[in-house]
Amino acid sequence: MRFLVTTADTALAEIEEAARLPMDEDAFRAFYDRTARSLWAYLSRLTGDRQLADDLLQETFYRFCRAGATHENETHRRNSLFLIATNLVRDTMRRRQYADVVPLETDAHHIDHGAAERTEGRTDLARAMKQLKPAQRALITLAYGQGASHAEIAEILGLKSASIKSLLFRARRRLAQLLERS
Repeated sequence: MRFLVTTADTALAEIEEAARLPMDEDAFRAFYDRTARSLWAYLSRLTGDRQLADDLLQETFYRFCRAGATHENETHRRNSLFLIATNLVRDTMRRRQYADVVPLETDAHHIDHGAAERTEGRTDLARAMKQLKPAQRALITLAYGQGASHAEIAEILGLKSASIKSLLFRARRRLAQLLERS
């Protein structure tokens, strides 16, 4: 019996084959086009800062290229990229925690004190997500924002796959509590 191969199957097979080979410029561009948008959304959710997400996106791809690792398939390559991004976010948040914040002197008559709060809190979900711990935010974003499986989440976050289900349950419960308060 002969099976017809669809163009989608052919494209997927080409992507999987390309994942096993060292990346040339064209392969990197194609990989970037397939992953940059979802990676930026992930970084934006974790940090809560669009500009920081832009910077971390660039740094993530730089470190990914610099590593020069070969990957088993496209999924493995994507998971490696998200692992690098997750570690960058952790490092950035750790540095920010210990950074000294120096307030700028401004004219109090020209400041709209509610503008920053209105901008940051456009939706209840965004506000609730910001109140979650970074690990919980990463779990929810990977699971529901990116559609990653429990095994992929475990690999990206460096956790045991058996613990992902209970960690996701706790993160969802905490998010629900925060949403009820809103």
